Amino acid sequence: MSEFDLTLNRDRLSEVRHGAVLVTTQPAVFRIQGPGALTCLQGLLTNDLVKPGDNSLVYGALLTPKGALVVDYWVIRQADALTLIAPRSGHEASLDLFRRQLPPRLAKVVDLTGDACVAWLIGARGFQTLAESGVGMPDSSGRVAAVGGEVSPVALGLAPEAAPFVALAVGAGPALAALSSKLVSAGALQGNESDLHAARILSGWPALGAEIDERTLPQEVRYDQIGGVSYTKGCYTGQETVARLHFRGHTNRELRGLRWRRPEPLDGRAINKGEREVGSVRSTLSIEDRAIGLGLIRREVAVGEELLAGGQPATVVALPFGPEDLDG
Repeated sequence: MSEFDLTLNRDRLSEVRHGAVLVTTQPAVFRIQGPGALTCLQGLLTNDLVKPGDNSLVYGALLTPKGALVVDYWVIRQADALTLIAPRSGHEASLDLFRRQLPPRLAKVVDLTGDACVAWLIGARGFQTLAESGVGMPDSSGRVAAVGGEVSPVALGLAPEAAPFVALAVGAGPALAALSSKLVSAGALQGNESDLHAARILSGWPALGAEIDERTLPQEVRYDQIGGVSYTKGCYTGQETVARLHFRGHTNRELRGLRWRRPEPLDGRAINKGEREVGSVRSTLSIEDRAIGLGLIRREVAVGEELLAGGQPATVVALPFGPEDLDG
């Protein structure tokens, strides 16, 4: 079992899906500012940071020169700086790349990891809870507003539609605690990182260390579907491989959903079609009468096919997961 293999009961799963759950974490957080900060990051990340303008929330990643994912980010662009939120496991890789590729006179990097916290609001009722909390909010998805000024500034962003959360807020611990208190008073439940990972699995969203490793290409893990890559922004590190796959070819494997009818322990991670190994299980979510998960599977395997995944019979399903995968 790993941190990406989760178990939830039905009541908790219902809150994650239909309620409003607030999860506070301490991921890697970087603040980048300077006269060339935007231009430098535009030449590194897979997604377009220029076009959305100030007060935007964008998802993207840094790649190797050969197009493999190194670390993924949620990027908040404000007039005076850009704030990058990454998985904690991506902290050292981020610092290494920033040191090598961001000229200090153009883009100064401040490492806020351990000081800044991030609150994630998940669940279908999250938007209503946010509106009822009175904290103030951006005017549309993918936008950011500054809130929480009574303690210190907090950046609050409404997530794009495909994201596994409704909103995120980043700031110093005391300021974020004040905002969180208002959300809880409006009906949000305090959650933990298992709830956040469950929402991620339900949305078919890849995670660093699970679906994303040192060989993973963006298109293999649904970057086209989740809005993690731009094909019009111009050059960035690894862009040649990404563009070639998009315009002239295809990946050999793709991120797919898996559904097991019984939540039995897995015997390994291999996914087999007959005698042939066609993929690997990366994340799982077990509930009382079934389990679902994410796997990287050969692209010729079709949705609806029956396989052995982790030694147990499983069905390949489309992502994101739907009610029929959880309730049927």
